[in-house]
Amino acid sequence: MLRTSVYLDAEGNRTADPGKAVGGEILERAGDGRTRKRTWFRVQEVELKWLPVSEAAFLLWVLALLVFAWLVAALILFVL
Repeated sequence: MLRTSVYLDAEGNRTADPGKAVGGEILERAGDGRTRKRTWFRVQEVELKWLPVSEAAFLLWVLALLVFAWLVAALILFVL
């Protein structure tokens, strides 16, 4: 079975650079010559209206809180 990847840029044109791709599909070619679409993907920028900061800043704060929670849990388990 032969797999081929097709990447699409923001305008819908094919591109060979996966870094510029915002969509695409993976095609599988069977031994009898038929082509079947196996999977597809699409990347979209989404703005969260309720979030007062950027998504990256929000995710950094979530990561910091998780690390802090792990440190507190480790400290509590070490003391007990």
